[in-house]
Amino acid sequence: MNHPYAVDLNCDMGESFGAYSLGHDEAILPFITSANIACGYHAGDPAVIKRTVRLALQHGVAIGAHPGLPDLVGFGRREMAVSPEEAYDMTVYQLGALAAFVLVEGGTVHHVKPHGALYNMAAINPALAEAIAEAVYRVQPEACLYGLAGSALISAGQKLGLSTAHEVFADRTYQPNGTLTPRRQPNALITDPLGAIAQVVRMVKEGRVQALSGEEVAIQADTVCIHGDGAHALEFAQQIRGTLQQEGITVRARQLHTA
Repeated sequence: MNHPYAVDLNCDMGESFGAYSLGHDEAILPFITSANIACGYHAGDPAVIKRTVRLALQHGVAIGAHPGLPDLVGFGRREMAVSPEEAYDMTVYQLGALAAFVLVEGGTVHHVKPHGALYNMAAINPALAEAIAEAVYRVQPEACLYGLAGSALISAGQKLGLSTAHEVFADRTYQPNGTLTPRRQPNALITDPLGAIAQVVRMVKEGRVQALSGEEVAIQADTVCIHGDGAHALEFAQQIRGTLQQEGITVRARQLHTA
C-alpha cells in the first residue's frame, strides 16, 4: 500500500577541499535520499567531487550539483553583486564540472540546488532565478531544480518546464512571508532536534509551518534539507529518517517527470 505522504531528504556534501576536511558525508549517506555536491566555488575540489560522487552512487543516493558564489573564504554565504549573466555562467561552469564526474562514474545528475547566498538571492530576485534556471535547462534539462518553497527560483524553473522541488529546512525558523529567518538574527536556528523533526512532519503532512511571529504559513514540502556538518549531524539524520518512516511518510528521492 502506498503512503499518501512522501518526501526527499537532502544534505549538502563534498565540502572538504585540499587539506581541509568538513562534514560526515560517508556516515550520513545511508540516511538521506539526495546529495548536493559542492562544485569547487564555495567548497570542494576535483578529488573531493570524484570521491563524493562515488560514495553517493554506492549508497544509491540521487546526485545533485550545488553551485555557489566564487567565495571559498566566506563559504559562499556572503552576497556578491553578480549579474544574471554571471550567475548563468557560473552555474553552467559548476554544473558542467560535476556532470563530467558523474558521467565517467556511470551515474546521472538528478538535481541542481544553488548554495548559500546564491540560493537566497535567487529566491527573491526573478532575474537571477531565471538565469540559474536557464543554465540548468541548457546543460541538464531532465534535472530537477531545488529551491526555497514558493520562491522565485521555483517559478523560474516551472516557467521553463523543469522538474522542481519546493525545499524546506529542518533546523531553520520561518518568517510570515515564508522566507527563512536570516542566520544573523536571533532564533534563526532550531537547536532542539525533536522540535526540528516535529516542524518537518507538520510541513509534510499539513502543508503548514508556524512562523517566529506565531502566524501559520502555508508551505509545500517536496524535499527537506538537513545539515551534515554539525556535532550531532549523524544522530539527527538517523532520528529524522526513523521518525518520518514511523509517521507513515515515504522517504525517497524526488521523482522526475519525463518529457
